Amino acid sequence: MTRFSRFALLPLLAAVALPAVPAAAQPPAALNTEEIDRPAYPQVLSMRERAEVRDGWLKERLDTVVAPLMRENGVDMWVLIARENFEDPVVQTMLDAKSMHARRRTILVFFDPGAGKPIERLTVSRYGLADFFKAAWEPEKEPDQFKRLAQIIAERNPKKIAINASSLTAYADGMTLSQYEDMTAAMTPELRSRIVRTDNLAVGWLETRIPAEMERYPEIVRLAHAMIAEALSEKVITPGVTTTDDVVWWLRDKIAEMRVRTWFQPSVSVMRQGASGRLGGNTVIQKGDMLWTDFGITYLGLNTDTQHLGYVLRDGESDVPAGLKAGRLANNRVQDALTSSFRVGDSGNTVLARARAKAIAQGLQPSIYSHPIGYHGHAAGASIGFWDNQNADPRGEYRLRPNTAWSIELSATAAVPEWGGQLVTFPSEEDAFFDGKVVRYIDGRQSGFHLVRPNP
Repeated sequence: MTRFSRFALLPLLAAVALPAVPAAAQPPAALNTEEIDRPAYPQVLSMRERAEVRDGWLKERLDTVVAPLMRENGVDMWVLIARENFEDPVVQTMLDAKSMHARRRTILVFFDPGAGKPIERLTVSRYGLADFFKAAWEPEKEPDQFKRLAQIIAERNPKKIAINASSLTAYADGMTLSQYEDMTAAMTPELRSRIVRTDNLAVGWLETRIPAEMERYPEIVRLAHAMIAEALSEKVITPGVTTTDDVVWWLRDKIAEMRVRTWFQPSVSVMRQGASGRLGGNTVIQKGDMLWTDFGITYLGLNTDTQHLGYVLRDGESDVPAGLKAGRLANNRVQDALTSSFRVGDSGNTVLARARAKAIAQGLQPSIYSHPIGYHGHAAGASIGFWDNQNADPRGEYRLRPNTAWSIELSATAAVPEWGGQLVTFPSEEDAFFDGKVVRYIDGRQSGFHLVRPNP
């Protein structure tokens, strides 16, 4: 989602440690593959099928992601506490498909006994949590939930007890003050002294994508692409009649029809010869307009975030003017400068500086403002630039890790001869996967335009 909108990117993590993670499969799309024009809609699963898929993913994630994160960070216990309808962002992603919210209070405990033994997973809660966490509280024996938590901690005698509390990122700030106070009040002073605040566990869990997720992510992105392609076509747009807001609300209706959700209000606007910037709201779409949309969906617990361009053919035109095509391709070259600059262990700021230097050396006018995507639209992980800050930023100090998904969001500005040399900004946003070596687009990338063809 564009940072030109009113939605602000949540502060992201600035950290140093790079937890080891299991290898993830690459999505099927090859590097820089062009998107299919007007793709068919993929089949959307039933709610029961979705639950089965998501619970399968959760089991694999709990079995393969948590242990490497804890061991890399030298933590042998991780405690997460959430209250109903006020969930820790991490706990929200650890609930099984039938547990949509924490029940009253949900306490999750991960404990590493060492010696290569499996991580112990406990739920200190009145209600169970499927088969993913072992129930560890009987209220009839110990009515006080926090006293029971303190007993569990004391019995296992961990060296470091990690909690999610951070001033840097909302994704690692799920331990509220009251829950912290109640937890620590039940603990001995010695155990309290072992509590550590770490960002790496929460962010590492949220940003890591597993092979099974990446096998299905392409169809999630394809679903979003199919909606955009239909929206930016003569099926929806009648030049001289349809407004940009009409297209926005068509997209909202389509989302409901497809039984998925969106995580932000879609944006649709036009860039027009002789007009400054983007025209939206009740602007009537005309022939010769360049269309822009910013659109995302949430499906199977994963998010998409896409910005595409379209063009409304004038009478007698069969293709987009050459100047607009050149601007679109300039954008692709900025994309290449960025995706070729990803390095595991480098900060977002370092990647930004490297990518901008490559693009500027080619005579391009880039603006780069990319972010992770996955469980959230503006997701946990490194920030690579902001539309209003192309220099180093504290939010860009978090270091890149492998097996992470990204929204490659940026723009290039170029003069369009057919529009009298008018400077036009060509924005784009495509979802991609970084396997630790290369960045691949999950369902290809746009290099042309969606065409609105005149109806006969």
